[in-house]
Amino acid sequence: MKLLVIGSGGREHALVWKLAQSPHVTQMWCAPGNAGIAQERLAKNQSTMECVNIGAEDFPKLLDFAKEKKIDLTVVGPDNPLALGIVDLFQKHGLKIWGPNQKAAQFEASKVFSQDFMEKYGIPTAKAGTFSNVAMAKGFAESLGGRCAVKADGLALGKGVLICSSTAEANRAIDEILVNKAFGIAGAKVVIQEFLEGPEISLHALCDGKTAKLFPTAQDHKRALDGDQGLNTGGMGTYSPAPFLSDAELGAVGKSILDPWLKGCAAEGIDFHGILYPGVMLTKNGPKVLEFNARFGDPEAQVYLTRLENDLVELLDASASGNLDRIELKWSLMSSVCVVMASGGYPGSYAKGKIIAGLTEAGQLPHTKVFHAGTTMAGEEVVTNGGRVLGVTAWAKDLSAAKAAAYLAVEKIAFDGAQFRRDIAAKALG
Repeated sequence: MKLLVIGSGGREHALVWKLAQSPHVTQMWCAPGNAGIAQERLAKNQSTMECVNIGAEDFPKLLDFAKEKKIDLTVVGPDNPLALGIVDLFQKHGLKIWGPNQKAAQFEASKVFSQDFMEKYGIPTAKAGTFSNVAMAKGFAESLGGRCAVKADGLALGKGVLICSSTAEANRAIDEILVNKAFGIAGAKVVIQEFLEGPEISLHALCDGKTAKLFPTAQDHKRALDGDQGLNTGGMGTYSPAPFLSDAELGAVGKSILDPWLKGCAAEGIDFHGILYPGVMLTKNGPKVLEFNARFGDPEAQVYLTRLENDLVELLDASASGNLDRIELKWSLMSSVCVVMASGGYPGSYAKGKIIAGLTEAGQLPHTKVFHAGTTMAGEEVVTNGGRVLGVTAWAKDLSAAKAAAYLAVEKIAFDGAQFRRDIAAKALG
């Protein structure tokens, strides 16, 4: 099979790494890819991955490339191409592509759509309101005592959520999004949710339009600094499994979300093929969905794909084709931890082009994989090229050992201004 992976981040590197292990794959390209992706080799014939300089949103060029190379399966990593309808376009031209179509991608592309859907179909979620009017939004936030999450409706690179603990903070957040347009057109409307307390976990389910197969638990770390301080980011690290649910509890939580979700999709004519990723808060009143994503989490993909024992090509093909009911997901009993190394200043402004040292040494450690996110080549050197630069991932017999192994690898890597959290998986380890 010939594969094309679309995207350039850590999630896409993890997808490429796992797909390359499949004996089905004879050639693979990634558009646009990154410095780490370009170093991967296919298990079947040891040929190297080819990165092609086509942006993830340059649909005409991606389509021409897929036709020219006679690609058998295209795998879409990021949210934006999905929201813009790349799946619909490829399917219209008779090409097989994995990921939700534009209608199904609304679960992530519009928080308003998603909130309305949850309320309509009885999916447990937070008390919430949707507003484009500033005064009405502030009135609702005040009714919650200012303790709320103010969310831009559209896609904002994982940063469009402002957590508030007072009415003054909520008012500032509402002004920031609706008046100052901090997130552009993504902030034409806001969803304001009551503030929920409890451990937050990431759930993932692979879907084929009729069937949803639940993954084990993972927990992301969204805030930039240790102790969940600082600004929201796209994710500073994650681990799997998270100890907050037993297998039976995970099954029950999954059922309480996925059963009504599947019924709602059938009722609304939504044909969802891809990953549904609900962020879930385990409150004292039961699990509540905070929001839906319509693709693999990043960095959740890094810990899931290091634990997955199935052939990923077969899974994605079954998801795209509607044959998922015939497949059983198989997971390693090992724990996996991913620590994100980011550029100094992230999630604010940051410099690029910093030389990264120690990648070879870190990559030689056992059960360790350094997934590249914001990297590129400058001559012979790998240099920084984004906010989140690397996802340093290790897996071991238990969480404590996996955490120690991941941080051992982090200590071998250096670049000017590198920042990372030192408490990934600490909540699980007490």
